[in-house]
Amino acid sequence: MSLFSDMKLSEICALVTDGTHDSPKLQESGVPFIKGKHINTGRIDFVGCDYITDDDHQKCIKRVKPEKDDILIANIGSIGDCARVETETEFSIKNVALLRPDPEIVDPSYFYHFVKSPLFQGRLLNLRLGSAQPYVSLAAFRGFEVPIISDTKIQKKIGQTADAYEGLIENNRRRIALLEEAARLLYREWFVHFRFPGHEHVKIVDGIPEGWEEGTIADLGEAITGKTPSKKKPEFYGDDVPFIKTPDMHGNAYVVQTEEYLSNEGAKSQQNKTLPKGSILVSCIGSVGVVSMNGSPAQTNQQINSVVPRKDDWRFFCYSFLKSIKPRLEALGGGATMANVNKSKFQSIPVLLPVDELTGGFQSIVEPQFAMIETLIRQNIELAKARDLLLPRLMDGRLEVAA
Repeated sequence: MSLFSDMKLSEICALVTDGTHDSPKLQESGVPFIKGKHINTGRIDFVGCDYITDDDHQKCIKRVKPEKDDILIANIGSIGDCARVETETEFSIKNVALLRPDPEIVDPSYFYHFVKSPLFQGRLLNLRLGSAQPYVSLAAFRGFEVPIISDTKIQKKIGQTADAYEGLIENNRRRIALLEEAARLLYREWFVHFRFPGHEHVKIVDGIPEGWEEGTIADLGEAITGKTPSKKKPEFYGDDVPFIKTPDMHGNAYVVQTEEYLSNEGAKSQQNKTLPKGSILVSCIGSVGVVSMNGSPAQTNQQINSVVPRKDDWRFFCYSFLKSIKPRLEALGGGATMANVNKSKFQSIPVLLPVDELTGGFQSIVEPQFAMIETLIRQNIELAKARDLLLPRLMDGRLEVAA
C-alpha cells in the first residue's frame, strides 16, 4: 500500500481563495493589511506591515477572514513565500492566496510544513505564469495536485516534530526581541530623553546637554556604499566572503549567513568595499531603514550604506541611532515606489554626539546583550539547518515514521 495519495489542494483544503482585489487607502495605524512582502520571512510581519481603517477591513473580510492555522502563500511576485496564521489578531490580506486545511483530511501542522517543503515548492514553481510579475492563478492553486501522506497519524507525528523545532526557534526569537527592546529603551532613556546617569548635574545648553555636540552621520565613522562585482566574471562569486543584500538583513540584528557569497578574488576586486565585523548596515534603496550588523567581514550591494564606527565603543550607540531614524530615511528617500537615500544624503543626516563617557557606558551595558543576540541567531540557523535536513526526508518517505 502506497504511503502517499495524490490530491488536489481543493480536496485537501476546506477553502482555497485569495485576499481582497480592492486597494484600500493605507495609513500609519489601524487594522493590519498583509501583503506578500509581509510574509517573506516565513512569519507574518505585524510590525512592519501596512494598516487600513476598520471600515475598509470589514469590506476586505467579506471575501475572506483569516483564521488560526490558515496558510498564507504568495501567488504574485515571490511565488511560494508562506506563513501560518498563529494568532487571533484580525487582519486583511491582498496579493496572497489563503489555504485553509481540512483537519478531517490533513493535520494542519503537517500541511504547513509540507507547503514549505522543497517537494511542494518545486512543483508550485511550474505553475508560474507571466514574466515581469510572475503569478499563479487561483484556479491553478485549486487544481494543484500534490502527494500527501495518507495516514493522519503519521502526518501528526511529522507535524509535531516540525513544530518542536519551530518552538525552539521561536523561543530564541522572543529572547532576541526582549534583548533588543531592552537596548532600545536604554538608548531612548539616555540619548533621547537625556536621563543618563548623572544627568541631574549636567546643564542643558541650547537644548542639548553640556559637552554634547551637533554632528552628522559622517562624524560617527566612515560611510561605505556597497557595490556588486561584475556578474560577467563568475570567478568573482563563490563561498568565501558574505555578500549582503537587504533581504539578508530583515529581522536580523546580525547578518551571519547570506544568500550569496563572493570568492576571495571577487572581494579583492573591490577591496575598499570590505566591511570589518560589526559595521552597521543600513538599507537605503527600496525598503529603506533596515539596519543590521555583519557577523564577519563582508561586502554589500549598492542598496546598502554602511558605517564603520570611528571608535569601537560607539558601535552600539551608532546601531541604536541608525535604527531610530527609519522615518527620516523614508522621508529623505522621496516617498517614491523606489525610495533612494544616496551616500551624500545619508552622511549629512544630523546626529547629537554624546560625550565619550556615555557612549562607552552604554556599550559596556548592552554589549553582553548583543553578544547573546548573536549567539541566539547562530543557534537558530543551526536549528533551521537540522530541521531542513530532517523534514524533507520525512515528507517524501525516505525516513520512516511509525504510525
